[in-house]
Amino acid sequence: MCFPGDTDFHFWLTRSVGRSIGLNFRQALDDGRLSPDGYLGLVQACQVCEHVASCQHWLGGQKGLPRQKRAPEFCRIGEKLDALKPH
Repeated sequence: MCFPGDTDFHFWLTRSVGRSIGLNFRQALDDGRLSPDGYLGLVQACQVCEHVASCQHWLGGQKGLPRQKRAPEFCRIGEKLDALKPH
């Protein structure tokens, strides 16, 4: 499988969307809610998403942390990010 797009860029995009909904990736890893391979899978899924420009625009409109209760509906990994938040 090919993963277009810069890995570093999509790592930061994934992390930024997660943070904007109150997801702490370090805590999710420490708590066992997310594995390193699972984190990589999120970034790889972001790399093939067709909504990168929409995501950047959405992130640009956020003020303060956390900004939203959920990831944007168009986000390819949004449901997974939402599920990783502690409940």
